[in-house]
Amino acid sequence: MKKYLYAFEEGSKELKKILGGKGANLAEMKKIGLPVPNGYTITAEACIKYYDDGEKIDEKLIKGIFERLKELEGKTGKIFGDNKNPLLVSVRSGAAISMPGMMDTILNLGLNDNSVIGVSELTNNPRFAYDSYRRFIQMFSDVVLNISKHKFDSILDSVKERENLSSDPELSVDNLKEIIEKYKKLVKKETKIDFPVDPNKQLIMAIESVFESWNNSRAIIYRNINEIPHDMGTAVNIQEMVFGNMGDTSGTGVAFTRNPATGENKFFGEFLLNAQGEDVVAGIRTPKEINELENVLPEVYNDFSTISRKLEKHYRDMQDIEFTIERGKLYFLQTRTAKRTANAAINIAVDMVEEGMITKEEAILRINPDQIEQLLHPTFDDAALKESQIIAKGLPASPGAATGKVYFTSEDVVEAKARGEKAILVRVETSPEDIEGMVSGEGILTARGGMTSHAAVVARGMGKCCVAGCGDVRVETYNSLFKTANAVVNEGEYISIDGNTGNVYKGEIKTKEVAMSGNFGTLMSWADDIRRLNIRTNADNERDSKTAIKFGAEGIGLCRTEHMFFNEERIFAVRQMIVSTTIEQRKIALKKLLPYQKDDFVSIFNVMKELPVTIRLLDPPLHEFLPSEDEDIKNLALELGMEFNNLKSIVNELREFNPMLGHRGVRLAVTYPEIYEMQVKAIMLAAVEVKKKNGYDIKPEIMVPLVGFNKEFTIIKKLIRETADEILKEENMEMTYKIGTMIEVPRAALTADEIAKEAEFFSFGTNDLTQMTLGFSRDDSGKFIPEYKKKEIFESDPFETIDQDGVGQLIKIAFEKGKKVRPDIKIGICGEHGGEPKSIEFCDKVGLKYVSCSPYRVPVARLAAAQATIKNKK
Repeated sequence: MKKYLYAFEEGSKELKKILGGKGANLAEMKKIGLPVPNGYTITAEACIKYYDDGEKIDEKLIKGIFERLKELEGKTGKIFGDNKNPLLVSVRSGAAISMPGMMDTILNLGLNDNSVIGVSELTNNPRFAYDSYRRFIQMFSDVVLNISKHKFDSILDSVKERENLSSDPELSVDNLKEIIEKYKKLVKKETKIDFPVDPNKQLIMAIESVFESWNNSRAIIYRNINEIPHDMGTAVNIQEMVFGNMGDTSGTGVAFTRNPATGENKFFGEFLLNAQGEDVVAGIRTPKEINELENVLPEVYNDFSTISRKLEKHYRDMQDIEFTIERGKLYFLQTRTAKRTANAAINIAVDMVEEGMITKEEAILRINPDQIEQLLHPTFDDAALKESQIIAKGLPASPGAATGKVYFTSEDVVEAKARGEKAILVRVETSPEDIEGMVSGEGILTARGGMTSHAAVVARGMGKCCVAGCGDVRVETYNSLFKTANAVVNEGEYISIDGNTGNVYKGEIKTKEVAMSGNFGTLMSWADDIRRLNIRTNADNERDSKTAIKFGAEGIGLCRTEHMFFNEERIFAVRQMIVSTTIEQRKIALKKLLPYQKDDFVSIFNVMKELPVTIRLLDPPLHEFLPSEDEDIKNLALELGMEFNNLKSIVNELREFNPMLGHRGVRLAVTYPEIYEMQVKAIMLAAVEVKKKNGYDIKPEIMVPLVGFNKEFTIIKKLIRETADEILKEENMEMTYKIGTMIEVPRAALTADEIAKEAEFFSFGTNDLTQMTLGFSRDDSGKFIPEYKKKEIFESDPFETIDQDGVGQLIKIAFEKGKKVRPDIKIGICGEHGGEPKSIEFCDKVGLKYVSCSPYRVPVARLAAAQATIKNKK
């Protein structure tokens, strides 16, 4: 029989899956003797049961909830719902995988018109009691009764404005009582029922709402973005309230044991005196830096410092801590592994190895490979910054540089991205509902909020640039603009934000490239020592080749020669070749292309030196090089000296119903062998030239695409071999070169033992192999793949992560059959999956030799390959 309820004393961090991260860590903190308010956890399995039972809590669980509540009363000496000594509780969500701000929390539960008097008399602090009550009504109404928070804020702000008050703590008891009455009237107006006063009813309604928040839209979006399973459910933590709003010896805060933006080994966080938790996180009041706590409450700071270091040492990782101070006594409400930027993650991992806290392997496993790419893209150019106008300065909440057009709503940012624009989301303060806009934007700018506000925490987790708490910015959403002391910026105008300094600039700013050095370089060197897979790049020109080498590429796994054909200087000769009606005419046009192709290969070979370079011969169908509109066909006809009707006839003849399965790849070479002949000449002439001039031992790898039959490959291999050997003979040069094929047709995978008799290497073209295996058009599947993921037909887009059960089986079959016939055959992949961590782990497990990916994914692949080696060895 499943156990659905655990007192904190009964749990541990090992039960994270069922207690959730928050519940497991509360239990663990209790276990090691930290000051944690008493409570109990309703498991995530109870949440799953809630949905299975038609979204209701069964009577047996309700009975258990109140039995545990009785135990909590015994531990605290307080009575839930009592008028003299009331027990108040918080009701908090807590999934196994942290989802900050995505699900719901309710504080001060148990208050009503009678118990608030008891709290007032008990504490001799009526202001605290009524402040807690008005907070509870607002939070409960927002989370449980679905009344928009801003409607309560309007009431609160109107009273403050009337009384000429600048902050919430200045509200008097009479002010608070008035606000409470207005809140209740609002509830009645919106729901047609009175605000619930029975604490038992409040508790069950709150638990149901937390369960339901597992499937709110922002939580679903967050899980989709972070690939978190949808069937885990959330635990619920019922915990005795401690109060940070009981005067100037009370307070609340959020802190990190290290800096989550830079990784510096120094406390980082904020606190507020006479406040509750949501005041810090929501950015309603401007908090103070955590180090200032030492001056205000030195004994509390010393306790905080000692316990925080103990927590980091216990968990062997940086911690994100929530705490409350009640009348000079410190309580820890939560600890969790802290989210951090990519830069901080690397610095912390390397520092902890040097501190002897973790091993190199653990350090490597702690870095999310996808985060690495954040560090590789350009930052603002120093010279350009000097010439740019700073219009505001806020807090550097999440590092990076972002330029984009200003938009004030999440929806507008999403729409702007769909139009191909770069956008910056500008808000007074963000809320969890802004998640889609935060994902779609280049960066985030908020007028309010601190370094631990919602915007800051979520932006750091996403690797988005964020400037928060920018008090210089006055947002006027109704006018679609924001103002600063020296600028007015309208919606749709460009700004640039610097998450490293907090500066906000008018207009666009140029960027500069980054260098892989310091701790980044150290971590990468550890990864290189561990990984088994070689990492190559997909590059078709000198620029991309240089970028890939800078990022640690060990060769080129895919050079797509057709990309060289689209150059403006060459496309005319390409089109001449295509419309030729005789072999002689075609060869004349190809002769014009030969020097261009050769020069391209020379530049690539010079960059790659003696590293392997795999060159794929022409792959796409010929019609892709010709215009399709009549006006463009007329212009081309004039250039070629042809009749319009004749050219249009050729265009129509070449047009294909299903180009992906049409006249392309090896099929082109079978029909027009002179095309591949020219390309092979260009490759070999370039290799000879670079070897003669620079002495590099060039070893070209010539790849034939789309092979499905061994006979196809045999014919083309003979053509390649004869052409290459003739060049080497003419140049009096000896050179080793290989001829292989791209496995992207399922038949090739199934008959790989036959093809391996001739092919000297295989490279899986996983894009086309996925299309042909699944019968999904990559260009059209976007219409239904989101629904397939939503309905959990598959977890990931198969064009992003290899479908291991289908496509993966073909890769395994081809690998095993190829190795059986030719044990020394070199096998890798060169599709987009080559830079995706889960796919890399699969390739390592199968035993492939290398993966190839775009230049900016090379460090991602290096790290992911090391992680794969560590995991697969286990």
